[in-house]
Formats: sequence, C-alpha cells, structure tokens
Amino acid sequence: MSLTYKNFSRYQPQPMLSRQGTPSLDGSAMAAKWQSFGSARHSRQNHGLRAVRRASRNQDMAASPVTRASLMTTPVDMTSTPQVQSLISYLEHDAAPMIVLDPQYRILAANTAYQRQFGTDGKPYLGHKCFRVSHHYDVPCDQAGEHCPMKRATELKAPDRVLHIHHTPRGPEHVDVELRPIFDERREIVAYVERLATVRHASVRPSAEGLVGRSATFIAALEAVQRVAPSTLPVLLLGESGTGKELFARAVHETSNRASRPFVVVDCSGLTETLFESELFGYERGAFTGAHTRKIGLVETAQGGTLFLDEMGDVSLALQVKLLRLIESGTFRRVGSVETQKADIRLVAATHKPLQDMVADRLFRQDLYYRIAAFPIHLPPLRERLDDIPTLVDSILRRGGCGKHPVSVRPEALVKLQAYDWPGNIRELRNVLERARLFADNGVVRPEHLPDHIIEKRPSHRPPPAGQPGPTASVGDDELRRMAHTTTLTRQALAQRLGISERTLYRRLKSLE
Repeated sequence: MSLTYKNFSRYQPQPMLSRQGTPSLDGSAMAAKWQSFGSARHSRQNHGLRAVRRASRNQDMAASPVTRASLMTTPVDMTSTPQVQSLISYLEHDAAPMIVLDPQYRILAANTAYQRQFGTDGKPYLGHKCFRVSHHYDVPCDQAGEHCPMKRATELKAPDRVLHIHHTPRGPEHVDVELRPIFDERREIVAYVERLATVRHASVRPSAEGLVGRSATFIAALEAVQRVAPSTLPVLLLGESGTGKELFARAVHETSNRASRPFVVVDCSGLTETLFESELFGYERGAFTGAHTRKIGLVETAQGGTLFLDEMGDVSLALQVKLLRLIESGTFRRVGSVETQKADIRLVAATHKPLQDMVADRLFRQDLYYRIAAFPIHLPPLRERLDDIPTLVDSILRRGGCGKHPVSVRPEALVKLQAYDWPGNIRELRNVLERARLFADNGVVRPEHLPDHIIEKRPSHRPPPAGQPGPTASVGDDELRRMAHTTTLTRQALAQRLGISERTLYRRLKSLE
C-alpha cells in the first residue's frame, strides 16, 4: 500500500486545537502509526524514516535557498520517498508555521506558512541550525541560558513547549514553540516537528499598546497566560499594585476563543455591598427607590466573554457567597427578581492581597478561594524586571505623548531608573516619566528631571542579596569584559552575582565580541 496524503490522513492523531483552531502534530501518536508499518508485510514502508535518519547524519548538508513550491521546501534527498512526501503534505496543509528538524538542530523542511511568516529573502535557513536562525546564537539555547525544547524532548522522549524570543523579518518577537519528536520502529528519535505561533498581545520592542517585556520573570508570566488562555479555567492574577494585572487579564481574554466577545472589568474596591450587587447582577424596575427601569448588570454584559474582577480581596464575605454561587452554578438573579439567569462567562480575578493568609484569618472564604485560584499566575514586580525598564520607558513615553514632540531619556538618567527599587512598580514609573516630560523642554530627560528619592536611590524596598552589585546597567562594558576574563565562576554563577539572568549575560558578552 502506498502511503499517500489521502490515506495518510487516516493515521493522523486527534488534532490538538490551538487558539487559532488549527491542529498540531502529535509526534507520539504519529510515531505509533509509523511503527504499525514496521511488520514484515509493510517493512518497505519504513524507508521514509530511514531517509530522515540518513539526512540527520549528513553533516555536510548544504543550505538551500528559499523557494515557493506547492509542497514544503525541503532538501532533494528528503522528498525521494512517498512516505516523506505524505508527511510533508500533512504539514503543508497546516495553517500554522511548522518546520522539520533533525537531531543536530538543522532545519530540514519548512511549510509555506513558515516561509510566509518567518522567511526572509536572501537569508536561507534550510540546512542551518535552528538556534542560529531563530536566536542568532552560536550555541544551542540551553547553553545560552534558555530552555531548549529539543533537549527536553530528547530527555523525556515526549513533546515540549516553551515561549521564546525569535528574530523575525519584523524584528524580535515572542513566539510560542511546540516541539514534538518523531520516532522510528525502535523508538529512536529521527526528527522533530516544531510548530510556532507568534504572540500578538505582547511585544519585545517598545510598543504603544499591550504588554511589553523580555525579562525572564515577564516571559514566565506570559508563558503561563499562553497555556491557560485556550482553556475555560478561572485565572487568578497575583501581584503587587501597579504590576499590570488588567493588561495580563486582557491578554488572557484576547488569547482565548472568547476574544471576539466582551471583556468587562469590575473594580471590586470602593463599592458598597448594595451597589456592588446591583452593578454586578443588575436590577429590575422597582427593585429599590430610584430603580425606574430594568438595568443589565456587568455579568450579563460580559455574556460569552470574560469578566475581570479586579481587587478580589476587597469583596465582603456576604458578597463572596453570591460570587461563589455564580461561579459554581453559572447562574444569578437580578436584584428584585426571582427569575434565574444563566451566565456564560470566563472568570479572571486579580488581587494584591495575600488571599491564603486571609483564608486562614477567616477574612476570605476557603471554598471561593479554591474556585478562583484554579490557575494562579504570579506577576513580577518591576524590581524583578530591571532589564525591561529601557523598553518600558520608551513604551510609556510613546503612550503618553498625545501628539506632542517625542521624548527620549539620557543614558545616565536611565541608569538611575534601573538602580531604583520601584515599590509602586510600573504605575510609579509612569508617574515619574510623565513628571519628567514636563521638565524636558528640549525633549530629553536628564537625571536632574527625576525626583530626588530616585537620584539618591531610595527607598530600598527590597535590598539585593549580599555580593550582588545591582543591575547590569551599573556595570560598564570594560568592567564586564574584565570580569568575564578573570573570574573563575561559571557563567551561571557570574550572572547570579551580577543580579541578572544567564541569558542577559550571554547577550551582553556576545555584544562585546
């Protein structure tokens, strides 16, 4: 039997839907189907995988130019068998960018979606190492201080997923990478299929809207958003005031299959119990004095979409009972009504308060806590995102311009901003920059335009551990070069001493070469 694309589809795994609704390739299931052709009756059908294996052992495979073919672009010796052509056709019909890799990190094939989104004219990628193409690294990701999905998939012999920053024709972007191994009849990995999805709601570069950042702590929170958004689980955002909880909640909504439906924000602080209930659930005409007409509540307004409960820790115990009923049964009643309404909402809650401590002190219901905390996400404070401050500064100045002349920040002022501890987080940074803008008559923010407590580096909200001199911006290029050449520490230990991530240290050292 010839394994054409038509009958190959019979052996496809059950598709795992992404947020775009496109199927991704299940490597383990596909491997099992490939193994079914390993019997004596079908032994000739294994030539395709052997061809992949031969290609992976070919250390001198030349890079091929980008072409626009009806099938995936791939080296000639890879398309010599109908089995590989069937695999290629399968990937080619996937709307998501996908590539095939050999165990030596080389890109063997890429579908049209990948060529369209990540390909660059004049820059061939076939036969090149994936870490060179995507990251411009000289070594695999794990040796540059990052999570390498291929290493993890090889160790576990299972799929792996990670959020990376890739270089694209549009510049650096956050990319959700899912890598699945392909096995032969002896359970040896002969190739990998990598599926890529650009994160649209977050930017690596300065942006006038949305989330912005590239630090390790920011990427960890963003990766959690990517994982939970396609599900229906309630999400609890935990973090200090000013860490961008509403932006993260909106990112959960925009990444879900409810993105086209309403995103409704409920500020739980500062509302009385009666007002909160009528705002949340609505009321009937005549329910109380002044209720001249029926009013639709915020729960009904969010029908089919996402309801974001900000400052959840401020909700009274009496209202917590009503919220628990809403979450558990998916029903509610308008104030003054006996008719039960059905709620179709995705719940995202946020708080800066320690809810677990409040549960222990009987200030917050335990059953409600476990309902809303199905998937908690910790949002890092700004002092743990010092590498993001230059990008955040540019983004805030863009957003607050309102048609005014562009404003820039002098390097010495930027050093002051990175040395400060930011107890008020991004909200405080925005206020400081808006103030400094008023003093920057020539469009340039200088250290003297900053508040005195920032220039003097106080208050120290949380001092760095002993032996850490502070953020990398305070260490000059010459000093960093000297430390790299004279230290006996490993790169990981040196990064910890400098108070930065190993990836940031690798990039700075690479820029000094």
